[in-house]
Amino acid sequence: MGRASSKRLWTVLGSGLAIIFILIYLSVTNGTFDMSVLEVVKTLLRIDPVPDHDLVVFDFRLPRIVLGALIGFGLGIAGAVIQGVTRNGLADPAILGINAGAGLSVVLFMLIFQGQMNTTGWLAVMAMPMFGLVGGLMATTLIYLFAKQHGRLDPQRLILVGIAISSGFGALTIYVSLKMNPQDFEMAVVWLAGSIYSANWKFVVTMLPWIIILAPILIWRAPILDLFQLEEDSTKSLGVEVEREKKALLVGSIGLVAASVAVSGSIGFVGLIAPHMARRLVGLKHRHILPVSGVIGTAMVVAGDLIGKTIFAPAQLAAGIVISIIGVPYFIYLLMRSRT
Repeated sequence: MGRASSKRLWTVLGSGLAIIFILIYLSVTNGTFDMSVLEVVKTLLRIDPVPDHDLVVFDFRLPRIVLGALIGFGLGIAGAVIQGVTRNGLADPAILGINAGAGLSVVLFMLIFQGQMNTTGWLAVMAMPMFGLVGGLMATTLIYLFAKQHGRLDPQRLILVGIAISSGFGALTIYVSLKMNPQDFEMAVVWLAGSIYSANWKFVVTMLPWIIILAPILIWRAPILDLFQLEEDSTKSLGVEVEREKKALLVGSIGLVAASVAVSGSIGFVGLIAPHMARRLVGLKHRHILPVSGVIGTAMVVAGDLIGKTIFAPAQLAAGIVISIIGVPYFIYLLMRSRT
């Protein structure tokens, strides 16, 4: 049974990576300036380099693809962890207000340092995820305070509290953004839509440490999430320090969300849809669910960005908006299914 499960996992991961490779191929070769495969290969291998091709591939398309892949991977894993910790299949960083809390902190950062710091400079790019982490932790603390009933986290209250916190932080974010000068306000609005249009290699470098450090730790601790699906008393009887493990896993997942929000704004529904699809594909073991959720999340964001920049050309539709168009009906479907 274990061998069959592992074989299924590797088959799903292989298929997912093949889909991602196809999406990357389409994203590199298609856009306002179309390029052939031969031109892309020659540009990458530095054979007869053409300045225009270098600009399109290395300055515009590759950073955008790589950043989208990292964001999707982080959000997919974070969503699976949050659903596992809360034992709620409708939990998602965006729905629970974690995205909104991180977004509010980043917008406050933009407001405080407007005109004093280049928001695409190294210092700002590296500092923004830390501000996002503080906002995400603040949102999670409020969720814990208001969603607990008789000392335990109630799944139904969790969603209601999360939606309220998300709405409140969203309203505060709009209020803060209105205090900005017109140029910064325009940048903040585009960023809040969940856009990776302005992606660059600095953003990629900013995301990498969070992914490299936190994602493996969360996957390594995934078996704990399996125990969380039992009754809390049963989990404690197995020697698990429930509250400590919950806090550690949530902080790790919030770190991934904060880093993603800092470089792309709020991209919702990835953390909701990816874990559900992963469970359908590889079963209920979280050491399988987490990596598959990451791969599905990667495919979702890369595909969303590809659709946004090609189907709606010459306009550029943010990846977050494209994913939301797909995600809202899926969320309603899950909500209706949970009531039956």
